[in-house]
Amino acid sequence: MSHIPKSTLVAQAPEMAARSPEIRSLGPVNWMGLATLYKKEVKRFMRVAPQTLLAPIISNLLYMTVFVLAFAALRPDPSAFMAFLAPGLVMLGILNNAAANSSSSIMTGKMMGSITDVLMPPLSHTELALGWIGGAATRGVLVAIVTAIALSFFTPLIPMHLWAVLYFGLSASVMMAMIGVLSGIWAEKFDQLAVVNQFIILPLSFLSGTFYRIDVLPPIFQTLIQGNPLFYLIDGFRYGFTGETDANLLFGVVFIAALNIALFLAVWLVLRAGWRIKS
Repeated sequence: MSHIPKSTLVAQAPEMAARSPEIRSLGPVNWMGLATLYKKEVKRFMRVAPQTLLAPIISNLLYMTVFVLAFAALRPDPSAFMAFLAPGLVMLGILNNAAANSSSSIMTGKMMGSITDVLMPPLSHTELALGWIGGAATRGVLVAIVTAIALSFFTPLIPMHLWAVLYFGLSASVMMAMIGVLSGIWAEKFDQLAVVNQFIILPLSFLSGTFYRIDVLPPIFQTLIQGNPLFYLIDGFRYGFTGETDANLLFGVVFIAALNIALFLAVWLVLRAGWRIKS
């Protein structure tokens, strides 16, 4: 096979993995390959834990400190304000870090040429997607845990509805991981990743009720914000801790599930087509 160009082998690798019975002799799912890719993604961000785990804690502690000092004293019940704010900050950490992990991993691989090491092994499109998504979602969950521990010094973070905390927390991690995969595949340089974060993810995060109840907004903005999927993630996650919600909880559950299914299908189709990662 030495006469076959390397680029051709890279382009054909997922198809070879999916179709060749000799290569797929381990079974319908390459558990070893999937686990290896997942571990690679986790070890990648754990090697720089001060940047990937400690930095979000510091950022959210600064947010909490500033908002408490600036606004809590002006409210009749400062403790209630802190209890409202803390879950939103935990979710903010999930949203930013899950997306950053998968997008930067893929982008780094493309820029350094190491994406070949991921595409050449016998991994199907589904296994590639699950490996990247799983690693990014793990970072989102870990950031949520360490952020919740840090913010508990301001206010107790005790779940009232554990199912909501788990469902919306995990859904947010997976959703942003998939968005990160898509943006990492789409981007051709790191500046384009910054555009996605600064002009899409960050505005949607801040304009989704992270720091305020939406009933303080004019009616037209209350209507617009209900088209923001991150609003339902934050609202549902906060409901898990406070028992209060600004939106229809059942609608949020169904809407987030449908959106995650659509995003996974999009990731699978893009990986199957090999768009911008096989050349």
